[in-house]
Amino acid sequence: MMMMKNPGRLRLVSDSASLTRRLCTVSEAAAYVEAQVAGKKVGLYPRLSALAATGKSVSKTINEFMMEGNAVRKDELCRCVRELRKYKKYQHALEVMEWMERRKMNFSLTDYAILVDLVSKVKGISAAENFFNCLSPSKKNKFTYGALLNCYCEKRLKDQALAHFEKMGELKFVTNSLPFNNLMKLYMQLGQPEKVPTLVYEMKQRNITPCSFAYNLWMQSYASLNDIDGVERVMEEMKVTGEDTRNWTTYSNLAAIYVRAGLFDRAESALKTVEEKATLRDREAYHFLISLYAKISLTEVKRMWSSLKSKFSTVTNSSYLVMLQALAKLDVQSMKELFEEWESGCSAFDFRLPSVAIKAYLGQGMREEATRVFDNAIKRTYNPLFKARETFMVFYVKNHQPDLALQHLKAALFEVKEKNWHPAPETVGAFFEYFEKRRDVDGAEEFCKNLRNLNHLDSFAYLMLLKTYVAANKQASEMRRRLEEDNIVMSKEIENLLEKVCPK
Repeated sequence: MMMMKNPGRLRLVSDSASLTRRLCTVSEAAAYVEAQVAGKKVGLYPRLSALAATGKSVSKTINEFMMEGNAVRKDELCRCVRELRKYKKYQHALEVMEWMERRKMNFSLTDYAILVDLVSKVKGISAAENFFNCLSPSKKNKFTYGALLNCYCEKRLKDQALAHFEKMGELKFVTNSLPFNNLMKLYMQLGQPEKVPTLVYEMKQRNITPCSFAYNLWMQSYASLNDIDGVERVMEEMKVTGEDTRNWTTYSNLAAIYVRAGLFDRAESALKTVEEKATLRDREAYHFLISLYAKISLTEVKRMWSSLKSKFSTVTNSSYLVMLQALAKLDVQSMKELFEEWESGCSAFDFRLPSVAIKAYLGQGMREEATRVFDNAIKRTYNPLFKARETFMVFYVKNHQPDLALQHLKAALFEVKEKNWHPAPETVGAFFEYFEKRRDVDGAEEFCKNLRNLNHLDSFAYLMLLKTYVAANKQASEMRRRLEEDNIVMSKEIENLLEKVCPK
């Protein structure tokens, strides 16, 4: 058995498509606002996709669209629901379907399955169970049963998922690999990859042929077990089971596994196969190739970028983002040139790209370049640049300039308004690490006040605050009361530190 050097946390290549979805969401909202300003006619979906920017409700938006003399058909609303789900706008997708119900539009059996999924995502698993249980017997079919199984697996509720799967088997609703895929994903998320091969065996016992996604999950399970030989056996089985189900995503996943195992020659060979199998019209394939080649060769990254630009008349923000992320790891000067190319020619500004450049510049100590990018970004977007501000915070703290770091934190506090943002644990930890080393209790307490204003003064913050008090050899007689008032869970480590800071 060949062992991986660092298996880490493995992901299927298809999961990375969420990045493209997030970028498209920003672009759509900006396009809608621009169209409104220009007085152009706007369709229903662009209006629904921009609800966060307009502040309107789904019902009001659809009703206004109808009052303008536009017909609203069920197929168009279903398309809107599909797109909203794709971009993770579940609340709005659910509200569209609720509007359809109020208008007594006829629902198909798969529509009810979509409702089960949306209710779970928006209102929680208990609400989804209640919705499912209230369905008439004719609507409790393999689609709605399968949707509830997926909900259990997404929430990592193993016992409920397994019991529900058994019920589906009794009702003869397990007719393809999809229910097995859900359970395999669940076991991978629970850190139990050793149970995936057993599910594949059970699938075969039921004469169900694994789909390509099932095979990819099976490969990932062996990779998580450091079993490269097992990964390659799955690839061989896919080849000999009749129709070869190995597509470009399969080889992308294989290449990612090889990279994590440090088998770069095999990874490069797998990526060459991706190039052969991927359709030339598929931007996503290019994105994965660039991301994976970034772990192997700058030359190959630049070759794929040239190929992408030659195949498509327009280079999207998502393509620029992937390339910037790759160059940030390999060649900051090349990244700088590419960022300036995008910055000068982009039609729809996206704040994620400046965030990549800022992080790369600060990683190289290029503060002036990072500041220039940040200042330009603030002028061109209405979105708060929280991620970029956090990058500055960590940079300034590590360079012993906490006052400048706190300026960015206070600016973020001013910008946060109704948005649910708080600094990442790494950012919080960087601040407290500085205060602890400097034995700066006053600085730590001031930082805690800012966290309180963000409703993020949690057990981790108090743990780090107590460590700062211990390092400074100071006591705080009110500390126990403060922890009680803030409903902090008393871990053993916190209790031990309290004995030193606030003895009974």
